[in-house]
Amino acid sequence: MSVDYLVIEGNIGAGKTTLATMLSDDLNSKLILEEFSDNPFLPQFYSDPVKYSFPLELSFLAERYTQLINNLSNRDLFHDQTIVDYYFMKSLIFAQNTLAPDEYNLYRRFFDIIYERLPKPDLYVYLHLPEPKLIENIRNRGREYEKSIEISYLKTIREGYFNFFSQQTEFPILIIDTSNIDFVNNSIDYQLVKNSIFSRVYPNGVSRAFLKG
Repeated sequence: MSVDYLVIEGNIGAGKTTLATMLSDDLNSKLILEEFSDNPFLPQFYSDPVKYSFPLELSFLAERYTQLINNLSNRDLFHDQTIVDYYFMKSLIFAQNTLAPDEYNLYRRFFDIIYERLPKPDLYVYLHLPEPKLIENIRNRGREYEKSIEISYLKTIREGYFNFFSQQTEFPILIIDTSNIDFVNNSIDYQLVKNSIFSRVYPNGVSRAFLKG
């Protein structure tokens, strides 16, 4: 089966956008990147999560749905493959960790209504890095509003992803442990990642790849 719709995900700071961009450039694929930098609630959320978590998650839900439905519903005449640096389920995973129970229950009702309308990926790739390395990457990229992110928060996000994986049987999920490689600065490591994604057909459910450079 060809990988026409590929999702690259990971925790905050895992390098998902970087890898998605590298693969898109390499393979001449259509690239869809999450549009979050202009979200007015994001800096406010990191400074006051209790107050701004609900409007933040609702705004992300609307933005992600609009972007994906507009880009995935119509065939691109110039690209056979589409690579996206997030999956819509991300909305629910983050909301589980940021919203109060009553807010989450309301949010979940909106999510369930629109989730089934979106196409499922041919392959979903999750880049796994330990939390201390994620913190290092976050600090290195220097986004002011991310300075308050703590390891405990990253752990809850990772647990949310893995809980989702344990229940997912609709499409293949490949978890790539990138702890011992540097696909950004090392072309050999990049080829290892690329080959692990495209060298075989993965069954529905979870598969794992442990790469060493």
